[in-house]
Amino acid sequence: MNPSTPVSRPRRAAVRTLLPLLPLLALTACGFGASGGTAAVGAAASPAPSGDPVAAVRTVDSVAALLPADVRAAGTLRIGSAIGTPPGAYYPNGPGEAPAGQDIDLANAVAKVLGVKPERQDASFETILPALGSGKYDVGTGNFGVTTERLKTIDFVTYINDGQGFAVRTGNTALGTKVTRLTQLCGLTIGTGAGTTFEATLTARKGECAEEGKKPYDVKVYSENGATLTALQQGRVDVVMSTINGLRHQAAQPASRTTFLGEYHRLDVGFAFKKGSPLTKAFQAAVNHLIEDGTYARILAKWGTTASAIDASEINPPEHAPAA
Repeated sequence: MNPSTPVSRPRRAAVRTLLPLLPLLALTACGFGASGGTAAVGAAASPAPSGDPVAAVRTVDSVAALLPADVRAAGTLRIGSAIGTPPGAYYPNGPGEAPAGQDIDLANAVAKVLGVKPERQDASFETILPALGSGKYDVGTGNFGVTTERLKTIDFVTYINDGQGFAVRTGNTALGTKVTRLTQLCGLTIGTGAGTTFEATLTARKGECAEEGKKPYDVKVYSENGATLTALQQGRVDVVMSTINGLRHQAAQPASRTTFLGEYHRLDVGFAFKKGSPLTKAFQAAVNHLIEDGTYARILAKWGTTASAIDASEINPPEHAPAA
């Protein structure tokens, strides 16, 4: 809703109902972008951790030399960035202020190794990959999972191993403590993000419920993180499918009132580029340098994602086998 739009009298009761939920909205992390208003409201609930592991990073000439000559001459990288929620990327101090998060730190560190300045442009998650092909951005960030389908049109340089998980409202024990099969969700309503691997997985495997003689699950797709959590808390969806790290972070915040139901399917996550981009080798070398000098480990420790660390960056690895 546009903040300048007057609230009609019949809707004021509904708005009053939503007010207690507003501080929670930025806590959900589904790998898709949130509006500036959503991020601002949740800022107080998720302050950025202290410390700057990127401060000491310096240009590495041998790595920077891998950049195309025109990029070195320009001295900048245009980054299409989905600023959603912690620990990936969010606005701890509200829109208009500097974003923070694991993806922000890693992209900034890579840019410093390469000796270029990141020019970050906020974008909704589902618009970034198509915009890479048009040349609007040089690189995209937003917890993009490496999948077989995406590899047809996108190049990836991996930087973490995250993936898919589920969460419910705290106190909802109908699914037990972990979701290991999508058929556990038959008959339920699942909330997830537009254009995500979660939406693709749920859509592709929806027929499995009918194969077991069960009622299909229903999928509701949202473009904003806050809308997903609001739907969960209001009972309009029964369960949320999102990133492992995002849901873990969310569940650790008491105000979110959510419970993480475990890892479902691990995926490599990477910087995204148009197919055939000349930037991938430079990015891979930069990430591997950060791994070797310890900066990478310090960034992940800051954001609580050490369990998702990778040993070395890869270009276009095959998708991990899906969960059974």
